[in-house]
Amino acid sequence: MNLNKASFTAAYGTIEQVPTSLNPEITFVGRSNVGKSSIMNKIFNRKGLVKVSSTPGKTTTINFFKVPDGSKQVDFIDLPGYGYAKVGGNDRSRWSKLIEGYFEQNRWFALTVVLIDIRHDVSKLDIQMVDYLVQHEIPFIIVFTKSDKLSRAQQKRQIPNLCRQLSNAGDAFVMSCSSLKGDGVEDLRHVLADAVKQARDAGNPVFQGKKADGENNE
Repeated sequence: MNLNKASFTAAYGTIEQVPTSLNPEITFVGRSNVGKSSIMNKIFNRKGLVKVSSTPGKTTTINFFKVPDGSKQVDFIDLPGYGYAKVGGNDRSRWSKLIEGYFEQNRWFALTVVLIDIRHDVSKLDIQMVDYLVQHEIPFIIVFTKSDKLSRAQQKRQIPNLCRQLSNAGDAFVMSCSSLKGDGVEDLRHVLADAVKQARDAGNPVFQGKKADGENNE
């Protein structure tokens, strides 16, 4: 999987526009202003591929990016951030429908990356997101973002505290990252590559044993 050759595919404003899932999907989800775009750019080793805004709640679409993986492809999905109080009720409702609609589709979920700001307590929405993924057996990990904002000693105290708040996540893999300094990013790349390999080995559930794009899904 060549993350350095990631490119933008399309943005979808309604769930009906989202195409059938043909490739393993790595999905990023989290509260508004958690640093989704910055982390994705760091993973891709690109500064402006995923648009970064200083205004929380800016992402209002489901954004797809493609990454070459040998002769195949992996799709990276940037979901709208949730929980930004200053946007109107109509926008919150539409974003909720986009997020829920995406996860309710029959898709090739390789891994969902749940991003949580390491500086703050876990929110109710974060817990609900994790509950949903657990109940629907969607593979996920938890990444604490903005680790550069805390000292090593503070991180050592804060991470166990956040994990206790996320007891509903069970034994999910947990790590911290900094899009500014790059701490943890290389480890995250390896985790994503492993998840894609496991997804390919398991096959695409969308086609229930049929072959798609050269994949053997039997």
